[in-house]
Amino acid sequence: MNKNIIAFALVCFFPFQLLAQQAWSLKQCIDYGLKNNRSNAVYENERKAADAKAKEALAEYLPKLSLNASLDDNLKVQESVIPAGVFGPTDTRIAFTQKFNTNGTAQLDQTIYDQSLLNGLKANRYSKEQAQLNVKQNQENIIYNISNAYYQIYVYREQLRLLNGNIATYSKQMEIFALQVAKGVVLKKDLDKVTVDYNNAQSQIKVAESNLTLSENQLKYEMGYPIASALPVDSVSQREVKTLPAFNSFRFNFSALNRTDYQLSEVNLKLLEVDQKRIRAGALPKLTGYARYGAVGFGSTLAPAFKELSPFAAVGLKLSIPVFDFFKRNAQYSQAKYKSLNAAENLKLDEGKFELEYENAKTKLIKAQSGIEDDKRNIELAESVFRTTDLQFRKGVTDLTEWINAQNAVKDAQNTYLNSLYNFYQARLDLEKAGGSLHTFYTSL
Repeated sequence: MNKNIIAFALVCFFPFQLLAQQAWSLKQCIDYGLKNNRSNAVYENERKAADAKAKEALAEYLPKLSLNASLDDNLKVQESVIPAGVFGPTDTRIAFTQKFNTNGTAQLDQTIYDQSLLNGLKANRYSKEQAQLNVKQNQENIIYNISNAYYQIYVYREQLRLLNGNIATYSKQMEIFALQVAKGVVLKKDLDKVTVDYNNAQSQIKVAESNLTLSENQLKYEMGYPIASALPVDSVSQREVKTLPAFNSFRFNFSALNRTDYQLSEVNLKLLEVDQKRIRAGALPKLTGYARYGAVGFGSTLAPAFKELSPFAAVGLKLSIPVFDFFKRNAQYSQAKYKSLNAAENLKLDEGKFELEYENAKTKLIKAQSGIEDDKRNIELAESVFRTTDLQFRKGVTDLTEWINAQNAVKDAQNTYLNSLYNFYQARLDLEKAGGSLHTFYTSL
């Protein structure tokens, strides 16, 4: 029985073990980040706050019911004077209340017309749209940051691959020199020269490994993934790098309207225009209706003031007409007007700035892609030269200096290629961001 249970557990656990070891693609990393990055909760809360603010503005135009109650203990009852001649030849003092006085009212108020509130209601739609755009912009930032960290991981892994190849070359040459030194064929200084390059390559590997770890941690942070947990990343294969998408396959129909930050600026301009109208509408009359019902009680002691109540009721209208406020409203309106004008100007500036960013990113992408192709050819040429030099060195046709120079030329070509590779991925992301197509980039992965 125990063996069957163990076998069953292994069968159930094994697929999950394979799944846990499965390498994550860029799209899977972004999927995880869009669900688990902590900033999502922040912007989602802001969206919910915008919904609550809209309900608050609407509530100003809905009926309001209030209940009020009071109990007065008139320690000294106020008296009024009836002038002489009304009830007698002398003034008469009389109290129109008693020691205890109770009063309870229920009042329903309904705004009938308030143009400033109506304008405020128009802002609700823009406030909700603003919150939604903030959520969208945060998602774009997550896509950009995760992609950037992911591509950095690939570049560092590619660097390690090339460095390990160099290490193998130096190690092989050191073995040959060690035998030749033992036989007295070459001097030990020749072995030392190769050993120095070998040690330098080892140091570069350590730096690249450190950078790789930092990039992996950065990717985990951008994803909202536990830093201490392993994250097997599916690096872009060398075959895929050799078949980079052609430049004309990217989307280059630029429009500032596609950018979320431009859309946010548009919404902000509309909110400022609504605020401008709201302030101006504050000079218009306001009409409110009300219905009131209540009861009052009086008594020389406390009990009658609660038992012997006299009800009353009233309905009515209240008209409020602002007349003069020492130019306060005019000052507020002027501030709102100039803020709106500046927002409109900034929107035009943003349109030009975003187009500039797009054109610059496009130029960088073209240059980076052509650079990658040239740099890959340079690596092939440098490796071909090194193979020839290495063969000549083994035959004694050339010296060690030429061999080291040829190997250094390979390293230089590799470094230039790695820089071009990183610049390509960076330029591609910048172009997607400048064109407002990061979501499209993500869905097309």
